[in-house]
Amino acid sequence: MKAGILVLIRGHAPSGIRFIVKPRCFRRSPALRAGAKRKDLRINCLSPVPLPLPLIPMAKRPPQVALLVESSRAYGRGLLTGIAHYARLHGRWSVYHYERSLNDPAPDWLAKWKGHGIIGRLENPQLIRTIQKLNCPVVDLRGLHDLPGIPLVETNDKTVVRMALDHLMERGFTRFAYCGFAGANYSDRRLSFLKQFTSDDRYSLEIYESDDLAHLTDTVATESRGLHYEGAIARWLAKLPKPIGVIACNDVRGQQVLNAAREHNISVPEDLAVIGVDNDEVLCELSDPPLSSVEPNTFRIGYEAATLLDRMMAGYRPEARTLFIEPSGVITRQSTDVLAMADREVAAAVRFIRQHATDDIAVEDVLNQVKLSRSTLERRFCKIIGHSPKAEILRIRLDRAKRLLAETDYSLLIIAQMTGFKHAEYLSVVFKQKFEQTPGQFRTSNKLSPKV
Repeated sequence: MKAGILVLIRGHAPSGIRFIVKPRCFRRSPALRAGAKRKDLRINCLSPVPLPLPLIPMAKRPPQVALLVESSRAYGRGLLTGIAHYARLHGRWSVYHYERSLNDPAPDWLAKWKGHGIIGRLENPQLIRTIQKLNCPVVDLRGLHDLPGIPLVETNDKTVVRMALDHLMERGFTRFAYCGFAGANYSDRRLSFLKQFTSDDRYSLEIYESDDLAHLTDTVATESRGLHYEGAIARWLAKLPKPIGVIACNDVRGQQVLNAAREHNISVPEDLAVIGVDNDEVLCELSDPPLSSVEPNTFRIGYEAATLLDRMMAGYRPEARTLFIEPSGVITRQSTDVLAMADREVAAAVRFIRQHATDDIAVEDVLNQVKLSRSTLERRFCKIIGHSPKAEILRIRLDRAKRLLAETDYSLLIIAQMTGFKHAEYLSVVFKQKFEQTPGQFRTSNKLSPKV
């Protein structure tokens, strides 16, 4: 056996371990001199034997990371899930987190905390001042204040509004309304995008503006006070032209709109289709009828924020001020489950396509349902929907494929079979043409959760 040196972490060799060392590694004791002429010296460690040198240093302590994210909302819990997933896979963090609400001040321990990094929804001014004194890497997930040197990771509100508007347009609406919390930055930002998207003469936009909330910067206080205006919202809803699609700034406001409509006998979704934002499943299901909502990818926001913080703690300084994460899509519930179309044949065609698009149907199958010529159906379909029946079938199939890519680990072959594509290769080609990325690239950048 060739001579070698056993490398231990530090301290003592454990009892009962036999290993081989070169004699010069130890001081010459009488016991050792007796066998020094041997090329190698075998030592049975029947009791701990001090080693002459610490050969490998102790591993560094895991970084201490504070998570100042509310767990009182579905949005915050989604962020925490994404952060936790990153920490399990890559971080090895010692995490400091406790139950808190969105606008809570700094916890008592934070001012003297000696940690390495912070991820927070930074809204409370006192909390921000405390954090700025710590001189450690910080990632913000709120975006309420302009915080120099602190990067922001948040949902792309422009895409949120585009998805909500497209969802209502697909149901035939050309009249729209917006109900938000005036003064809340996310609400005002979403309204500004909606104004841009509906500036065309084909559309009309009504805006609820009667709340006196513009001076408030506390999100919870703004929403709580806004909930006292249900009577005013009901009067506003009663005056709106019907049918109309209403975009609420979030699910809290969307539920209030539905409450006001129900109390004043406004038919939902036939006269008033309502869609919210955040997809708080408990809140949406408690609404009457259940509320459709745009689902942000909070898991990925949290995961990307954790990735960024880990790099910052290692010395990286991000160049970009904000990283926008695309929302996952629209979750359709009863509040928008309607086709606001005077053309009954086109409405029947759309309904059939939405029910059977993933069953490998073709335009001929649609024609069998409506008894129109192909040219007539396509002309009337394009006038109302904005594209052909074939394009609508493809759109629904691809939307379904995107959700399966984001929410499952199914192979591309299985997803192709579940979405009406005959071959995985064809799905891949069409997907790349439509979205300018492969299904695999989309899955990597839009993974919702670690679940299968």
